[in-house]
Amino acid sequence: MIGIILSAGTGTRLRPLTESIPKTLLEIDNITIIERMVKNLFDNGVDKFIFVVGHFKEKVIDFKEVLEDKYPITINIIENNQYSTTNTSVSTYLATKDLDDDFILINGDNIVDPKIITNLIKTNNTALVIDNSKDLNEESFKVIIDNNVVVDIGKGLDISKSSGEFIGLSKVIKEDTLLFNEILKRLLDDDPQNYYDLTYKQLSTLTDFDFSFTNGLKWTEIDDFNDWKIAQKLVKDFDKITFQ
Repeated sequence: MIGIILSAGTGTRLRPLTESIPKTLLEIDNITIIERMVKNLFDNGVDKFIFVVGHFKEKVIDFKEVLEDKYPITINIIENNQYSTTNTSVSTYLATKDLDDDFILINGDNIVDPKIITNLIKTNNTALVIDNSKDLNEESFKVIIDNNVVVDIGKGLDISKSSGEFIGLSKVIKEDTLLFNEILKRLLDDDPQNYYDLTYKQLSTLTDFDFSFTNGLKWTEIDDFNDWKIAQKLVKDFDKITFQ
């Protein structure tokens, strides 16, 4: 299994924190966001990684060596040199187009309870992590699920019909990688600003699909300074277990 961490974004809403480093290298309690992801995945048996880089790519490449010295892992760097004009569909396709293995895909600005990772890896099929506990709003990346199929996914969905929020963490099993990439390629060819998340709408109709619900376990994406404050609080609890 391979851990893919999307780390190409500019993090403009966190300036000035991201004026000279990518968002994924921001530290909380002296641990970078990307190391937290690596540690959580490594603790669940993942020792191969792909980092998709763009904004301040050289700093992520330098940090790759730090992580490989600290953990018995290998990291492959893939560059999205169009990161400023494309979206996550392009970064994801660059990482997955040649893969023939199970992979975990995670957005590079996520802080999650390590148990969420464990529960996802335990699923048997391609799977999405869905927060079924938090209150949804217009910015939530909502999912409508019916009979294990993603009926719809995106921000503009009716909250009352939504099953929860996709948290930017998913797993694709080896048997589904070819189909995943075929659907993803059509999405980015249609519009390079598409999110990779949309791939799962069609994929879920063509293969067995699982959903791993958070059931109250905490997480946050870090888009702005409000998220940054939430992340500070969450990691204090997570670190009692993860980095003891």
